[in-house]
Amino acid sequence: MIGGLAAPLAATTATAAEGTDVLAVDFSDRTGEFRGGATGTLYGFGDDDTPTRALINGAHITNSSQKAPYGTQHPSGDALKIEDGFFDKHGDQLYIYIQDYYPDWAYNGGQRPGDARTYNQADGSYTSVPNGTWDYLEIVEFVTEAVATQSARPQDYVFIPFNEADGGNWYNNWGALKDTFLGDWKATVHKIQEVYARHGLDAPVIGGPGDSRWQPERSADYLDYALANDVMPDIFIWHELGIENLATFRSHLAEYRAMEAALGIDPLPVNITEYGMLRDMGVPGQLIQWFSMFEDAKVDAQTAYWNYAGNFSDNSARANAANGGWWMFKWYGDLAGSETVAVTPPSLNVADTLQGIGAIDTANKRATVLYGGTENDVTLDLTGLDPEVFGDRVDVEVREITLTGAEGLAGTPRVISALDGVALDAGSLDLTVPTYDRYAAYQVLITPEQSRAVAADAVWSSSIEAENTALTAAIAYTQSPTANGGWKFLASGGRDVGSFNQASSKADWTVEVPRDGRYRFQVIGGAPGTPGRHALFVDGAHDQLVQYTADLALNATSRWQYRGSAEVVVELTAGTHVLSLRASQDGVNRLPNSDITLDKFVLTDVTDGEPTIYPASTLRYDGGAGVRYDGSLTTRGFASLSGEQRADVYANAWESGYHDVTLDYATEGASTIDVSVNGRSVAVLEAEASGAWRSTARLHLSQGINEIELRSPEGVLLKQVTTARAADGDASATTIEAESATLAGAASVFQLSAGSGTNASGSAKVGYLGNGAGNTLRVDRQAAFAAPGEYDIVVHYANAELSGRHDYNPQVVDRRLVVTEEGSPETAAAKYFRYTYSWDSFWERTIPITLTTPGGALTFGNPTAYAPDVDKITIAPVLLGTPTTVSTGPSDAELTEESRGGVSVPGTVAPGSKVKVSLPAEYVGVGVAAYLFSTPVSLGEHAVDAEGKISVTLPADAVGEHKIAVYTADGTLVGWDDLRIKPKKKKK
Repeated sequence: MIGGLAAPLAATTATAAEGTDVLAVDFSDRTGEFRGGATGTLYGFGDDDTPTRALINGAHITNSSQKAPYGTQHPSGDALKIEDGFFDKHGDQLYIYIQDYYPDWAYNGGQRPGDARTYNQADGSYTSVPNGTWDYLEIVEFVTEAVATQSARPQDYVFIPFNEADGGNWYNNWGALKDTFLGDWKATVHKIQEVYARHGLDAPVIGGPGDSRWQPERSADYLDYALANDVMPDIFIWHELGIENLATFRSHLAEYRAMEAALGIDPLPVNITEYGMLRDMGVPGQLIQWFSMFEDAKVDAQTAYWNYAGNFSDNSARANAANGGWWMFKWYGDLAGSETVAVTPPSLNVADTLQGIGAIDTANKRATVLYGGTENDVTLDLTGLDPEVFGDRVDVEVREITLTGAEGLAGTPRVISALDGVALDAGSLDLTVPTYDRYAAYQVLITPEQSRAVAADAVWSSSIEAENTALTAAIAYTQSPTANGGWKFLASGGRDVGSFNQASSKADWTVEVPRDGRYRFQVIGGAPGTPGRHALFVDGAHDQLVQYTADLALNATSRWQYRGSAEVVVELTAGTHVLSLRASQDGVNRLPNSDITLDKFVLTDVTDGEPTIYPASTLRYDGGAGVRYDGSLTTRGFASLSGEQRADVYANAWESGYHDVTLDYATEGASTIDVSVNGRSVAVLEAEASGAWRSTARLHLSQGINEIELRSPEGVLLKQVTTARAADGDASATTIEAESATLAGAASVFQLSAGSGTNASGSAKVGYLGNGAGNTLRVDRQAAFAAPGEYDIVVHYANAELSGRHDYNPQVVDRRLVVTEEGSPETAAAKYFRYTYSWDSFWERTIPITLTTPGGALTFGNPTAYAPDVDKITIAPVLLGTPTTVSTGPSDAELTEESRGGVSVPGTVAPGSKVKVSLPAEYVGVGVAAYLFSTPVSLGEHAVDAEGKISVTLPADAVGEHKIAVYTADGTLVGWDDLRIKPKKKKK
């Protein structure tokens, strides 16, 4: 199995063995409603739909701090531009750093401005003429006015007038500047309130003071003044940015709460608007330590902004994909609607140790534990599982996320082990889970016993740390998590492989695979600033090249340590193989840019399309939908959906292309399910009558995370959603090389050098698109996409534009690509495209488009600014063919001579009579369902009695030769027997 769980999960005692940590969770000790604010971000959003809605909604981000409207501190991150995506589903409060209106850091050269300018409140421009008003107060007015008049949600903004005033931004000398700061605080609060009042808005929400760390003296003075002058903040703000802040935050919060109490102030909401170091971002086992601390305190918090806007502070990958950190965000967001419970770790307030969150969702009958941060195996001491909610037996599933690097793709977390129907002991359960490494995190999901059988993921996968392979001409390096004060990126397992810079450099992995088939080989590593290549040899023979895209390398901190991933598919036969990753293909000449750090290898069987199951117990629900356990034996743990109710699935696709999306469900009559993908309805699934069904739609999914929304007007009971790659469908998509399209204006073809290491197909691209309406690339309609309808346009692009400079934030620019359709009066579609680190390095981003004409050509460009460079464009219908639906109910096709037996019945009985059915002894006490065949007729659900029997009543109109079959709750056939139904002879 992938990760560290090498042995089956088993119930254990809570006594910790040597090298094992105990995490105690008491589900009866409720600690409050789940707040869900610890996954806030600072500049986590770049531009509209950057990150994508699927990433935003899946991460369940409730708060974020962004740039002031029209500000110039960074090229992107303007709050007004990103608000639609932020507020789409889960966004609650959007914060603004007003001082980020300034272009420089520290603001205004670190000096408090005076009155040297006159600002035009209509457009924000200024002249260098004093006007008797403090310059910054004019900026505050302009920014507030923009929100008040241009935002659709002005009441949901939070204004932060001052950021790190103690750390070099105007007021660091408290002894000399305290009175100045306090007076300025009062002036800015009054100005913000004045602007909202003149537009008839409710009072604005204002946060402060915004210190760079907990400052007890400054905070005490600030509170005294704010209370006395009626300018109290609505939210109290400071930052927690060091390694040891994991140990000291609770004491800081306690000190602050004591100050409030001493002044008679009711507790204010708190937001730690910057937390964590580089080493924490994208690392599940680090993030859970911060999340658990803030959730325990019921405060909001935002990941610090160390790199660039638009990737949740390094907690998402590429244009639309998840890394390990994103899945940690998603798991945390899945707890919405729960109550948190008491969790006792081995040590509280100690950095880099096991920590966790426990929660119980009574409505959906699921208990969850999220934990990580330790190298030791973990024994979970679970108590307080109420039998009224969970019954006497429960299902347990354990999922794992490991570190994949900032740009390394992380697939849907696998069930690494499971317990099916394990008995509770007075509401308690102890189990031990092996730990992969201290950077991994785990989700333990506990539900009442479900109809479906829970089990570990059936898809085979194996992994190895690069430092544990057989190395030649390469060096394994230790990457300490505390080095450089945490100002570094971490490596899986704590080590990586570097100096991979000789023609003889190679890393050999001896691995045994279970069957002949196709396997995805993933390499997690860092290609510093340029794309690069390695050669993959299998059993000594060259198989193919491994192509890496570029990773961040703008400074010494990120170079070599900022990691992504490369994926190839290799054909292997069952048995043992040596996979050799090499810097040279011929043993003499190094491949272009092959000096790439190696962190981890993962090999996964994709022969069958890597079917990935999303059970109802793991989905999100809206509008009253939810998981039910009070219905039929065969639908326990299914989700009830009807009317406008909705289920949300966040499904991963390793590559853009066609996937079979399959729903298993039950109905009580004819019913439909509307399937939406990434915001648009793409298919309707239909069941013709009451029964159990499996419907499949072949859909085009985008690389990374796809938001699938399900609704059923008539109502269904949903068991699960399964996705599987259907690569044979890709023949229905059309790929156009950009250089073969029709170019206009300045748009030009660029040939990329052999030494660039580029991943551009054909080593060519089109640049100078946009920056004028005439600089375009045109694609004529072809037969495969001639008809009007719903399509995906997958654009392989490069964007390495920077604008301005900053002391530590790369000033990246999101470039916009606009697609128009000839004969259509309006723009067909437009999206922003993220930074790719190099003009020779290409990622992909999907643009959904609705074509409305029967043949209008598609034109790509941007009339107002440069578009990204384009390598190729793939156009694909979203839906292939017509969705199919088949019955999954009992069928006499499985009642063969091989499956005969297991149950027994009397040979001949009368219509309408009661019949005793005998089952094997191991089924005593088990719930089963009985059916009469040939056309299946339900004989009800029954518990097998102490004698191993159930009693069923036959239909009064049934006569002739029949079969009785008995099934377990998950649909497994126990057995069957022949039955003759013969009417009784009438007395003469």
